[in-house]
Amino acid sequence: MRASAGLFRLLGDEVRLRVLRLLAAEALNVTELTGIVGIAQSGVSRHLGLLRDAGLVSEERSGGYTWFRLNPAIRDSRDERERTEWGAGGPASERARRGAGVPAASEALWVMLRAQFEQASDPVLRADDAKLQEVLRLRKESFAEHGASEDARQLVPGRSWPAWARAISYLLPAVEVADLGCGDGYLTIEAARWAKRVTAIDRSPDMLARAKALAKRRNVANIAWKRGELEELPLADASVDVAVLSQALHHASDPAKALAEAERVLRPGGKLLVLDLRQHDQAWVRETLGDRWLGFKDVELKKMMAAAGFSRVQLRVGARKTGDPFTVLVAGGTKKEKR
Repeated sequence: MRASAGLFRLLGDEVRLRVLRLLAAEALNVTELTGIVGIAQSGVSRHLGLLRDAGLVSEERSGGYTWFRLNPAIRDSRDERERTEWGAGGPASERARRGAGVPAASEALWVMLRAQFEQASDPVLRADDAKLQEVLRLRKESFAEHGASEDARQLVPGRSWPAWARAISYLLPAVEVADLGCGDGYLTIEAARWAKRVTAIDRSPDMLARAKALAKRRNVANIAWKRGELEELPLADASVDVAVLSQALHHASDPAKALAEAERVLRPGGKLLVLDLRQHDQAWVRETLGDRWLGFKDVELKKMMAAAGFSRVQLRVGARKTGDPFTVLVAGGTKKEKR
């Protein structure tokens, strides 16, 4: 009875239940779990330790990481047949599958928990699911995973998305660029490697300070940093050749006005590039990330750009992953030439 009482006390914590639910779906490391549940890494490690000591979670080292997953020994027989791989390192060892120190009541308890997890529709859990998909997308696009098959992951030296982006930049002219809503400055710095000059604008002084520090560390000097709103840019009319709104438009209080401002600061024939989210239903991003808009419908984004004065508007899907609620749209337009 004492052991059973301890087990139920252990599961009487919302964060631990969220962690257990996530690990039932995918093997994750501490850093990935920290990004999903949104608490300090030390807290995640403590919860994992308690779950592991109770025999509910298994861990295994692979690829330089420690991976955690719901202990296979507490799954019912159908779960065991369906799952043939464990974590990022391939097939599970027999030792990991057998588990260790699993309480006798755990298997029956898991049947109950699984039923609860499958029926849950809490906004917090929906947010966990969306963040999990983002973790899996980033993992897939990482250096170690890129180009790997489902059967055997392989390391491909030299294959890197940043390197591809920098290689393509050699095809671009040295123009003046405005990064509108620059955030932490990563895109700003990449643009500065090929642009004549970049003006980076953000409403947050903290973000600007972090971006400036990053540029200094990377010895990038052809950037002017300015604080301002997307709807009232601190730039003169017709002063830049390219304007970029990368994951910034859904933070604007008035997206239509922000697009009109981008058109104002562009020279005739200048280009606008928009990267943003397709309309979604993940309302948690409002409170967690400060999003004002839950993305945009394809046709609405194209209409807004045309109404702002852009011609030759094009729109396509930039990134999409099965099961991920977020789809990235890429749109471009040209400021009309004066007649």
